[in-house]
Amino acid sequence: MKVYRARDYADMSRKAANILSAQVIMKPNCVLGLATGSTPVGVYKQLIEWYKKGDLDFSEVTTVNLDEYRGLSREHSQSYYHFMHENLFKDVNIRPDHTNIPNGMEPDANLECARYNQVIESCGGIDMQLLGLGHNGHIGFNEPGEFFEKMTHCVNLTESTIEANKRFFDSADEVPRQAYTMGIKSIMQARKILLIVSGRDKAEILRDSLYGAVTSNVPASILQMHNDVTVVADEAALSLIPKG
Repeated sequence: MKVYRARDYADMSRKAANILSAQVIMKPNCVLGLATGSTPVGVYKQLIEWYKKGDLDFSEVTTVNLDEYRGLSREHSQSYYHFMHENLFKDVNIRPDHTNIPNGMEPDANLECARYNQVIESCGGIDMQLLGLGHNGHIGFNEPGEFFEKMTHCVNLTESTIEANKRFFDSADEVPRQAYTMGIKSIMQARKILLIVSGRDKAEILRDSLYGAVTSNVPASILQMHNDVTVVADEAALSLIPKG
């Protein structure tokens, strides 16, 4: 596991974008696993900037997103489909039919999860998976629990996750209570993993994820078992981890 310290959020975003862009340059037809939320926004802005300068070409890239709220249409302003379109896809030359996100409007959870597992498999697996870190240690929407969920599944969101996400909605009541998410096995099968973390409020869970016990109570702790993980975090997020 490689851990890179960044000065602040902007520096973290640039460093992480550099790693992602290197993947695209080295393998133009790579499969990128993408994440949503506030943390990767700066990464996507940097990638767009480099694309507009002519430094990046997304025409052969395929993407698979980690998750999507169950019950939100693509057109909903808080759907992750909408998020990806607004924060990355509309500003680069990626082919729409090469972007993949769970269908939040599919009422049959078994059907949608099986479909998305097949999507990932048909892509040939994920070359690099971008991850954020939840306050409770979740990656994707894999919440703390009794065991590690393996493949794509429908999850009941915890109160802490609902609380963290309510700022994006008019009220907490509007936050969906379920989501479709890649499972831990799906994430761990990625050839490379890039974890980005920012802020003092993530310092304890980042320490526990990287150096604590591997436990399903801290889903991100499973990343300790992967053979190619890069962590890019700012000084605030790394404040409880000694330098060296």
